[in-house]
Amino acid sequence: MMEFEQADFQKVIDTVSKIEAEVSKHMIGQKDVIRQVIMCMLAGGNILLEGMPGLGKTRLVNVLGKVMGLSFSRIQFTPDLMPADVTGTNIVSRKDGEGMFRFQPGPVFSNIVLSDEINRATPKTQSALLQAMQEHTVTVADTTHKLPEPFFVLATQNPIEMEGTYPLPEAQMDRFLFKLDVPFPEFNELKDIIKLTTTNVEEEITAVSSPGEIKKIQKVSREIPIAEPVLDYAIRLVLATHPEDPDSPEVTRKYVRYGASPRGAQAIIGTARIRALLSGRYNVSFDDIRNVSYPALRHRIFLNFDAVSDEITPEKIIDQLIEDVKTYQ
Repeated sequence: MMEFEQADFQKVIDTVSKIEAEVSKHMIGQKDVIRQVIMCMLAGGNILLEGMPGLGKTRLVNVLGKVMGLSFSRIQFTPDLMPADVTGTNIVSRKDGEGMFRFQPGPVFSNIVLSDEINRATPKTQSALLQAMQEHTVTVADTTHKLPEPFFVLATQNPIEMEGTYPLPEAQMDRFLFKLDVPFPEFNELKDIIKLTTTNVEEEITAVSSPGEIKKIQKVSREIPIAEPVLDYAIRLVLATHPEDPDSPEVTRKYVRYGASPRGAQAIIGTARIRALLSGRYNVSFDDIRNVSYPALRHRIFLNFDAVSDEITPEKIIDQLIEDVKTYQ
C-alpha cells in the first residue's frame, strides 16, 4: 500500500468515527442500524428503513444529514402526492413582459431525500423516484436535470399499516441498496430516549464532514481489493437465491419465487468493502460478505405461498444459504 493510500485509508476511519460519535449524542441505541446506514451511504446507495412508528427513523436521517454536512429535504408521502411535488415542474414566469417557462426544482434536489412513509403514495408518485435513485437525474418535459452529489434516498415505511398503502413494486425495491429493520429499544435505551427527548436541554448538532469528503470516501472505498475466492463466494450466494439455478439449495427451490438481481451482488460487494475499511482492514473477508448479505438480500428475495404458510422469512432463507454455500468450491 502506498503512503498516500495509507493516509487516505486512515482519514476515512477517523471521519466515520467522528460521524458515529456525533450521531450517538443525538440518537440513543440503534448502533447497528446507524453503522449500516453509514456503510450504505458511503457505498453510494439508497436505504429503506422499516420499523414501528416512533423508533426514530426520521430523526436518524435528519441527524445524519446535519452531521455529514449534507443538504436535507423531507417528503411526506401521501395518497394525493403527485410526481411534480417530488421532482419539480416548469412554471411560467415573466421577464420584460414576456412569459417563459422556468424549472422550479422539487424537494428531490438535495443530497439526502427522506421519503417518509413511501408506501403511502400511489405507484405513479413512487415511480417519480426511480430515475433519481438509479441515475441521479430527473427528467421534466424534455429536459434532464442533474441532482446534487452525493445523492441518497432514505425511505421509511411502517410494516403494520396495510390500509391506504401501496406496496413498493419489485423494480423499486431493487433500487434500495439496503433494507434495514429498525428494532424496538431495550429498557435502558428507552429510558435514555425519554430523558433525552422530554427535557429542554439538547446539544446542537455539529457537522463533522462535507459533501466533498463523502464523495472522496466513496472513491477510496472502491479501491479496496477483493480476492477472487471472496468475490466468487458473493456471486454464488446471489445465484443461490434463484430457484431455477441447477445448483440452488433445497430451501430456495422450495420457498423462493424470484431471486436477487445483479444489483444484489453489487450491493454486497460495495458495502463489504466499506465494512472492511471501517474494521481497519484493506481487504474484504468472507465474514464481510456474510454480514452485509442480510440487508442487501432480504428485500430482493421474493417468497412463494409455501414460505408464507410455513412462516419462512427472507432472513431464514439467507441463514440457510450461508450454511449451504461454501466459501471455496
